[in-house]
Order: sequence, then structure tokens, then C-alpha cells
Amino acid sequence: MAIKTRFTELFGVEHPIAQGGMQWVGKAELVAAVANAGALGFITALTQPTPEDLAKEIQRTKDLTDKPFGVNLTILPAIKPPPYAEYRAVIIESGVRMVETAGYKPQEHVDHFKEHGIKVIHKCTAVRHALSAERMGVDAISIDGFECAGHPGEDDIPGLVLIPAAADRVKIPMLASGGFGDARGLVAALALGADGINMGTRFCVTQEAPIPDVFKQQMVANDERQTDLIFRTLHNTARVMRNQVSQQVVEIERRGGAKFEDVQHLVAGTRGRDALANGDTDGGIWSAGMIQGLIHDVPTVKELVDRIVSEAEEIIRGRLEGLVSSPARVAAE
Repeated sequence: MAIKTRFTELFGVEHPIAQGGMQWVGKAELVAAVANAGALGFITALTQPTPEDLAKEIQRTKDLTDKPFGVNLTILPAIKPPPYAEYRAVIIESGVRMVETAGYKPQEHVDHFKEHGIKVIHKCTAVRHALSAERMGVDAISIDGFECAGHPGEDDIPGLVLIPAAADRVKIPMLASGGFGDARGLVAALALGADGINMGTRFCVTQEAPIPDVFKQQMVANDERQTDLIFRTLHNTARVMRNQVSQQVVEIERRGGAKFEDVQHLVAGTRGRDALANGDTDGGIWSAGMIQGLIHDVPTVKELVDRIVSEAEEIIRGRLEGLVSSPARVAAE
């Protein structure tokens, strides 16, 4: 039994599971493995230093899979922004048919992609942002609950409330994101009104994820409490894996009056990238969600996806169906 939803039908994938863009992780080997497993993976465009590098990464992914995959383009305010138009051009010219957008004022990017027949999923953290994206013309949304890794927004609404609140108002297909990593999460998301789930941290803890094993083993060892919320006082909240650096950032903010300059040396992207390359889990900031508490192994991507789907089917057919008594069944009993 396959679980078919509006998401699987619209994006032409077998399973209602996506791997969204992840800095330093959304590379060909992981994305292709996700695609080959029947889910939808996204290359992270800005992980590639230049648009030319992105073109090579897209081709590398095509060499590893003949199934659908997409590219994530995250738009962030910056004094010197990346050459977004050039990245968009590469995505279009490479024949990619699906894009995940995230971040600040994506209208220009959405319009350009739609002009070329590319389906767009926009990632957001609030119902009002989801409705705005729907008005922009995106094909689907991915909505992040407070449990998520990275930036959960400033409203602190967990998925159990945020997902059905969005489902009540958003008409286009919707992925639930933040706190998902197993079959129970998938079934719960479908029950709450979503059309599938988006997983980040869980896909990091797979054999194909291009990160050192020491990071994967740390996330297996961690429980659901091992994250920190940083940048809270700067109104740019981020959820990261708890380590020595994140604890230093939290302490600096706790003193009051902190400015970004006070923590910049701790959270610099280059420091985090170097720590990742060196396998130093305490060397920099690393995004990770509360779902760590439900991660107990390091499977292949295919093993993970197959397990989630098969166990979800068992929950739906077994436990949930068994809870419902028809009038005829009650009479027979």
C-alpha cells in the first residue's frame, strides 16, 4: 500500500516525504539517495560557493539518480547578497523542475521560477506567512513548527497547533516540518491536515549524509533536550545542537544587552564549517532539532524511508483502524 497525497501527486514522487535544503548537507550523494528511495530531496544552492558549482552539483545528482529532485534557494537579507539571479538561471537552465524557497521576500524568485514552469514549495514558520506565500502563487508550502532545527520564527508555536491551524486556512498542499523523523510523525502529520512531512535532522543521521560520523553518533546519543535556542534576544531565534559553543552564546545573551558582534566570533559560518570538516562537535554552531530524542540509529536513506512508510501503513491499518468500531462490528460483539 502506497500512501498517496496531494503532495505525491503534484510532485511526482512515491512517498509523502521530503528532505529540505540544509546548509553544508544538501549535496548530491544525499539528495540522490532520497530521490532513489522515492522521496523528494533538495540540493542546497548556497552551499555551493558559486552558481557554476551549483550547476556541477546538479549534474552530479543527475548522474546518481533518474528520479525527481529539486534545489533549495534561501533568500536572506545581507549587505552583499549572493548573486541570486545567477543561481536562479543555473536552476532553470539545468532543467530542475522543483524548487524550495525560504527566507526573505521571495516574490521575485517565485515569479521567475513559475515563468519557466517550475513548481515551488515555500518554507515558512507561521500561518500568515503561509497565506502570503499562497497569494504569491507557490504550489505548496512547508511549515516549520517550533521543534525544528534552524530558524523556527518568533511565535514559538509547536507543530501540534501550527499544522492544523495552517491546514484550516491554506488551500494548497502542505508539508509538516519540525520534529518529524519516524512513522508516528508521518501519520500524525497526515491526521493534522498535512500532505506529507519534511525532515532535516533525521536525514542528517543517515549513512549517505555527507557529514562526519562523529556528528551522527552525537545526535543518536542526544535526547530531545539537547538543543539550544540562540539569538533569542536578537529576534532571530535559531535552534542548534547543544554544545560548548551554543552554551557560550546562551550565556552571553542571558547577561542582557547582547549585540550580534558579541557572539559573532562564536557563530561565524566559517567556524562551523571548519568544525564540521574536522569532526569537532564542540567547535562551532550546528543546526539540529528536538527530533534527536527519537533518533536511535544511522540507517541508509532507503532503509529509513522504507521503514517510515511501512510502519506508517501498519499504524493506519492496525492501531488506528482497530480503534474504530462499526455498528455491524459492535452488534456482532
